[in-house]
Amino acid sequence: MLDSFEILTTSGVVLWSRPYAPVSAGIINSLIKDVFIEEKVLPGAAVADDTTAAKNPPYRKDQYTLKWTSVKDLGLIFVAVYQSLLHLSWIDKLLDNIRTIFVDLYGDQLRKPHTSVVECEFDGYFDQQMRELETIVDERARPESIVHSELSKYSSSSEGSIDEGPPPPVPGLLTVLPKAAEMTVTSDDRGSVPTPNGSRPTTPLAQHLLSAKSGPKGASRRARKAVTSSANVSSGEEDPRRRGKAAKGSAKRLRKWDADGLADEDDGRTLDYSTAQRNGTDDGDALEMPTSAMEDINPNTVGTRTEKGQFVLKDLDNEVHSILQGANAKKADSASSTRAGGMVGSGISAITGLFRNVIGGKMLTKEDLDKAMKGMETHLLNKNIAQEAVVRLCEGVERELIGVKTGSFESIDTAIRHAMTLSLRKILTPTTSLDLLRSITKTTSSPNPRPYVMSIVGVNGVGKSTNLSKIAYFLLQNNFRLLIAACDTFRSGAVEQLRVHTRNLSELSNREGLGSVELYEKGYGKDAANIAKDAVSYASTHNFDVVLIDTAGRRHNDTRLMSSLEKFAQFANPDKILMVGEALVGSDSVAQARNFNAAFGAKRGLDGFIISKCDTVGDMVGSLVSMVHATGIPVLFLGTGQHYGDLRTLSVEWAVGLLMG
Repeated sequence: MLDSFEILTTSGVVLWSRPYAPVSAGIINSLIKDVFIEEKVLPGAAVADDTTAAKNPPYRKDQYTLKWTSVKDLGLIFVAVYQSLLHLSWIDKLLDNIRTIFVDLYGDQLRKPHTSVVECEFDGYFDQQMRELETIVDERARPESIVHSELSKYSSSSEGSIDEGPPPPVPGLLTVLPKAAEMTVTSDDRGSVPTPNGSRPTTPLAQHLLSAKSGPKGASRRARKAVTSSANVSSGEEDPRRRGKAAKGSAKRLRKWDADGLADEDDGRTLDYSTAQRNGTDDGDALEMPTSAMEDINPNTVGTRTEKGQFVLKDLDNEVHSILQGANAKKADSASSTRAGGMVGSGISAITGLFRNVIGGKMLTKEDLDKAMKGMETHLLNKNIAQEAVVRLCEGVERELIGVKTGSFESIDTAIRHAMTLSLRKILTPTTSLDLLRSITKTTSSPNPRPYVMSIVGVNGVGKSTNLSKIAYFLLQNNFRLLIAACDTFRSGAVEQLRVHTRNLSELSNREGLGSVELYEKGYGKDAANIAKDAVSYASTHNFDVVLIDTAGRRHNDTRLMSSLEKFAQFANPDKILMVGEALVGSDSVAQARNFNAAFGAKRGLDGFIISKCDTVGDMVGSLVSMVHATGIPVLFLGTGQHYGDLRTLSVEWAVGLLMG
């Protein structure tokens, strides 16, 4: 994609660079000469105020296009070089973000007088931004790329005369394009040489026309079906009526679906892997578990190792995001000082609009805060925080601000934002230790060692088994011996799902020389509490370090299903019970958290939350606040994707920044 990225001074000193392909130094020199010295491209560029990269015209030299931005007071120029044939929609965003991060990290050092050497360890920050922006663009462009790839396959396989090619593709029916291409190749005219035809026919072929119902009005349904079925046979597919008796004896062939969601005919092998493998059978369709190799996971993208050798998960790129959010907040504050309005968002803007003229020395009263707090309430509701939590938060902030005198240059807007930020930070900051590795080590290394037991609970479909496997991968990185207990004996496929996860994790752990993992299962229809108890006993006997117990999903308002959790807690006696909650859920998150917390008996409750699907909600992460506010139980992990490495710890500053943005 990129050929090179350069950070240099106006005097020509290169502070940092990232080359992806060899680029002549004359390309950059031409940019400096034509744009900043002779000002041929943009008059006044050398003395212009700082602007975003999107406002600077691209500079083209030979086969390259150069996009750039600058920092006036530091004399810095940021340049991205790429091939002119490419269209990189994210390049302006990359330049602006890198400029913000670089200035924040090294601005003070560059401002010192007589600075001659600047140590720029900037690779990690740049790589993080590249990964993030390319991921966003790939997700947006994926549907379009699928369409273009399939159309290219279709067009390449259907070149020839008009009468030989299949009908034009119909929108919404892309799943049959590979099949149509295959039929074209295997037709009776495969030996003929196709002649290119670049023009489309002026009139559609007869079999492509849509016609009204024909034939006698009183014709039977079978007769009408025979007529329409003959008209729908494509030119590249054999008429089913001509297949003869051999076609009648052939069984229906199964379909398999590829990674792009497209259907194709299978080779006849069954897709049912739930039963045991049959060895020594003469059947050619013997059941075998698929043996596709697992893709390697780079542990450095998941976490870091401490000096003691422990593997610690990263938070959600807190450092980089906080820098960018701080820069955006400064821009928003400077913009609000020059125009009417204030906070970003429809609800927050009402606050500044009402009180923008009240500056400093104001003793706040309830009447001053009423209308402003309504704007704050609307803003928090739009961030997906439950109504109950929003009301209590606003009431607490209002009580805190009544009777308080604002500072000399502090507006009511600023006072409300500051107080709400402190309240959200206080709620999300845990009051107990969340060092899971320390707790496991303490339990397994005590004078009476035993396995550390963790249980995962939650409503249906929130991702309990998936997040359990992510935690297992995290613990394997710390060389623990794991036993996964399949205690979901109700849902079809639950045991098989854990079997696949265990196989994949075992392959990864063997490849990387880490810990080990096994699956403890008793099948379906059994009592989950007894299976959990037996699994813990088995782990104690066979010297496992951690037991991860998967449970069946259940509705939080189903009394019968929730009542069995108390017996489960008594039999398994887990050290930690974690509830998986969705970031997508709204006000119902409060009831879910409270009901699950109370379901384990008077002396037992939840120990933490795992918030899944955080990568699907953007800045609407209000369910974090809703569940923690309702129970006082902290958030332990965040699920950010479908891979084993997509698990992060909560960064309070990151969450508060999104909620107040």
